[in-house]
Amino acid sequence: MKKQIKKYIIATALFCGCCYNPLHAQVVYVEEDEKNVVVDDEDGDEEQIEVPESMLQNIDSLLMQYHVEKYLKISDDCNMRDVNPYFPPEVYIERLSRMPTIIEMPYNEIVQKFIDRYATKLRKSVSLMLGASNFYMPIFEQALETFNVPLELRYLPVIESALNPSAVSRVGATGIWQFMLETGRQYGLTVNTLVDERRDPVKASYAAARYLHDLYQIFGDWPLAIAAYNAGPENINKAIRRAGGVKDYWKIYPYLPKETRGYVPGFIAANYIMTYYCEHNICPMTTTLPVKTDTVMVSRDVHLQQVAGVLGMEIDQLRAINPQYRHDIVNGTTTPSPIRLPLRLVNSFIEREDSIYNYQKDQLLTKRTVVEVTEPQQGASVGKGKRGSKKRSSRGRSVTVRQGDTLSQIAKRNGTTVAKLRRLNGIKGNNIRAGKKIRVR
Repeated sequence: MKKQIKKYIIATALFCGCCYNPLHAQVVYVEEDEKNVVVDDEDGDEEQIEVPESMLQNIDSLLMQYHVEKYLKISDDCNMRDVNPYFPPEVYIERLSRMPTIIEMPYNEIVQKFIDRYATKLRKSVSLMLGASNFYMPIFEQALETFNVPLELRYLPVIESALNPSAVSRVGATGIWQFMLETGRQYGLTVNTLVDERRDPVKASYAAARYLHDLYQIFGDWPLAIAAYNAGPENINKAIRRAGGVKDYWKIYPYLPKETRGYVPGFIAANYIMTYYCEHNICPMTTTLPVKTDTVMVSRDVHLQQVAGVLGMEIDQLRAINPQYRHDIVNGTTTPSPIRLPLRLVNSFIEREDSIYNYQKDQLLTKRTVVEVTEPQQGASVGKGKRGSKKRSSRGRSVTVRQGDTLSQIAKRNGTTVAKLRRLNGIKGNNIRAGKKIRVR
């Protein structure tokens, strides 16, 4: 039985700031199945196509992101009615053909279903993404230009993550470009307990552009390269073999993984809706661009709260422009690491760097580098049961020399004498080195 699609018809003419739609009827499609769109295949049978995860995101969770709360808001002067107008297929065909792209943007029923989804259920998400695109599109475009790949690929993250740098898929793909762990590392993105550069919009964009360039070198066809970005090149090659060797996305379509069948149609729909949003009465959120930023490099471990506290920043702002640091710790000791700051605070960071490193250091950076083991007192039990009831036998004991320690201080702490320490350790004079173990018994 076919899935029911409810139609709400409103007879009105719509006026708005950027467009006027003198149509006799506007139609809103409300699909009952959230996770799939349904089309008829060549035999007239119903086919369910899986919707990308980005099209299932909760708009309320997106609105709670720092950059959205801080820099995006619903337009006060939007006069559009929140209704999606009806257009016949030939209008969509003509609009898609007019877009300045080298990647083909063909029309079919599947593409139409995804456009309808963006224009109805996801209207608020589109409004948000249009506003957020002011942050991200210059980054995407610069990275794509660097690797000489088509600029229409800047809308791939719309399908991948709905422009959410913190997005994590059900299979672990992470960040605005949704890199899997292995692929991210292959393309130079560091991922460990403290840092995940898949969340860094700049580094991930350059990695994605390079990956897309490499996929095009393999397939020589952009729709296939885009599909491979989603499914992996092995799955695309497998589908090509099953289709008799033809290298055409729409010919190998039946042999693709279920979740990939909606990927290229979704990409086409994303390009369409981000171009023709006004014709569908969608108002972009208004944007106040954030302050300009620059990076400083640190070669010592530092907590973002140390930086925020000394520079007088909001910690949420610092986290928002440094999303790659998973626990707010910048591990500069391992390798020099960048911290992105508002441009106006870069000089202040340089001038107050020592103060930043020392600010609440003991409270924020608690991982110890050297620890002393507390030994049980002689005669004390070391555990329960038969073995624990025995007295501890006398044996040697060592301690680690602390920074600034003298032989006299060590002797006093351990109930011995300097002469005995010299004898046990073969020390002549008073020179001892911090970090070295010496015997005290």
